Amino acid sequence: MIGKLKGLIDSYGEDYVILDVGGVGYQVHCASRTLQALPSPGGAAVLSIETYVREDQIKLFGFRSDHEREWFRLLQTVQGVGAKVALAVLGTLPPTDLANAIALRDKAAVARTPGVGPKVAERIVSELKDKAPGFADVDPAVVHLSGAIDNNRAPRQVTDAISALVNLGYGQPQAAAAIAAASRSAGESAETAQLIRLGLKELSK
Repeated sequence: MIGKLKGLIDSYGEDYVILDVGGVGYQVHCASRTLQALPSPGGAAVLSIETYVREDQIKLFGFRSDHEREWFRLLQTVQGVGAKVALAVLGTLPPTDLANAIALRDKAAVARTPGVGPKVAERIVSELKDKAPGFADVDPAVVHLSGAIDNNRAPRQVTDAISALVNLGYGQPQAAAAIAAASRSAGESAETAQLIRLGLKELSK
């Protein structure tokens, strides 16, 4: 079983990279975000690998970290989510945004993934909501904010600030995480305008 590969980038395909390891070229399928982060041909790269063995083929999936690979595995515990869909989700949402989307029950953010419809997005959010907080990506402030929003206890200025950032084009998970951080630093008395300003500062980091 292959767990990690270290070598030189040989070439790229639509959804894979050929990694030259000691003269052997391995075809490794990756999320679009992973492919974009890898160097040009000839550059060195290290990928955590998930190996799939089937009767008619052996397929390798590559990730920038072991942690991202764990998310790949977790996504496939959801009914209707296979390797292709899991990879597409990670190509649309990095682990931190995915974790926050699940914590916020934001199925719309997950549904932006090509090939993921509302029903699958709903299952991802509902089936993983109790598992995602166990991952380090989830911001505790976002989990707290999610509970407050669900119970209609979130301050009006907080929900207004989140809506303002979403209207500016940011995703719901990003906006909620930024406003949660802004609220934590500014305190409960902060007004909407201040939260928006601090939230934008968080997003620019």
